[in-house]
Amino acid sequence: MGRGPKPTKGKAKPAVSRKSPKSEDSRVHDLEKRLAEALEREAGALTREAEALERETAALKRASEALEQQTATSEILRVISNSPTDIQPVLDAVASSAARLCDSLDGSIFRVDGDVARLMAHKGPISEVDKGPITAVGYLTPTDVPIVRGTVIGRAIIERRAIQVADLQAENQDFPEGSARARRIGWRTQLSVPLLREGWAIGVIALRRIEARPFSDSQIALLQTFADQAVIAIENVRLFNERKEALDRQTATSEILRVISQSPTDVQPVFDTVAENAARLCEAYDASIFRVD
Repeated sequence: MGRGPKPTKGKAKPAVSRKSPKSEDSRVHDLEKRLAEALEREAGALTREAEALERETAALKRASEALEQQTATSEILRVISNSPTDIQPVLDAVASSAARLCDSLDGSIFRVDGDVARLMAHKGPISEVDKGPITAVGYLTPTDVPIVRGTVIGRAIIERRAIQVADLQAENQDFPEGSARARRIGWRTQLSVPLLREGWAIGVIALRRIEARPFSDSQIALLQTFADQAVIAIENVRLFNERKEALDRQTATSEILRVISQSPTDVQPVFDTVAENAARLCEAYDASIFRVD
């Protein structure tokens, strides 16, 4: 009998494929690349979210500032309507709102009186009282500022434009009088905007900081707005007083004519009425009428 094939010992082992080190490195590199791309996309998304949040924050800030400005403007207009004959409450409100909204330590408003700027309103802790040698000039009070190019206020009035000095204490060459005043009282940055009526300066609004920190362009523009409001208030009071004075004169004239018509033979009541109205309209203590004899 023939013999069959010899049985094999154990089971046959399958062939093992071995990956080369080069293939493994390529796979790791590919994973690292995909991970880096994913991280880059995530970083880009976070950056875009941060930028969007920053834009939203800036928009909210602008909206808040605009609302504050509108509120301040409404308040000033309300004061103007409630004070048709008294300019002081309006100027106080303008100086206070300008200082607050422009992030200034204080605000002041001056009016032009000849060659001197006289203080009309002041809000803030920085003193406007200067006891330095400049007050030795007879017509100056401790709060007056001479209208000269050597003061920021004076130059703004003369040049009819906004003037800002970042550190007034250091500008003793260009602003000798103003620099000396700043050193005596104690402030550094100053911004002055003229109050213009028909192209002429009738006053100035000024902001000051004790530190050298210039005002931004938006703050300068905002102060221009407050200057315009101050001019409107001053003009309203002036026009109201002019109309009132004209009405008072017409009333006085009518009264005198009435007395004349009622006293055709007696001149004394006429003279009394004329003297009384002359004293009242001219704000005199008394008035007298004499006849040459």
